[in-house]
Amino acid sequence: MAQDLAGKIAWVTGAGSGIGEAAAVALAGAGARVVLTGRREEPLRALAERLAAAGGEAVVEPGDVTDAARIAAIVEGIAARFGRLDVLVSNAGSNVRERRWDALSPEGAQSVIAANLSSAFYASLAVLPLMRAQGDGVLIHTASWAGRYVSPVSGPAYTAAKHAVVAMSHSINMEECVNGIRSTVLCPAEVATPILDKRPVPVSPEDRARMLQPDDMAALILFVATRPRHVCLNEVVISPTWNRGYVPDARLGARLGA
Repeated sequence: MAQDLAGKIAWVTGAGSGIGEAAAVALAGAGARVVLTGRREEPLRALAERLAAAGGEAVVEPGDVTDAARIAAIVEGIAARFGRLDVLVSNAGSNVRERRWDALSPEGAQSVIAANLSSAFYASLAVLPLMRAQGDGVLIHTASWAGRYVSPVSGPAYTAAKHAVVAMSHSINMEECVNGIRSTVLCPAEVATPILDKRPVPVSPEDRARMLQPDDMAALILFVATRPRHVCLNEVVISPTWNRGYVPDARLGARLGA
């Protein structure tokens, strides 16, 4: 089935690195005009230049995705500039090194919940009226394996937030399916992205090489974004074949937060 997004508008949050960056490249490569959002403007500008050099079109809209007013302003700008929004990739997320109950602070918990849950909620709230008016739209949320399975690796704040993102996405489908809107939540196990640098125990290059890669997730995001309008992929759980949660020798390291 063709993966053609010519004439479509896609907005990617967390676009400065990792899954978001790879998703923006994939969507632009399929013909979408891409809006890039993240906290740091410099990597967004660099990505936009790469996309333009490859024949794509990207607009940089830096901002804090935990700021509801800034998110609303970005979507207002998208509506004014393009008149529509076809795909949201809600990908922003973060974690803290001090993530266990005996180390987690209220401030740390708040930052993790805001980055992983509030950001996705604010983005969804902002785009739904636009998609509702056009009778079409796809929301793709990057949750986590931790959004389906509880383990000590990700910590309670991250795990709770990602579980909530899963529930949020399903609730969107319950209400918005009658408006032609589809919401997909992705639950990947370990992906080799910069968030691993915040693990309490460093992850080895060998283990990172065995994990899912950002391009794997980008290919999945592109697949979801290009399904026919009558198809909704409600949830996708994906892992590397060599899953550290399943491999006996790796389970101890995972429990320690490696």
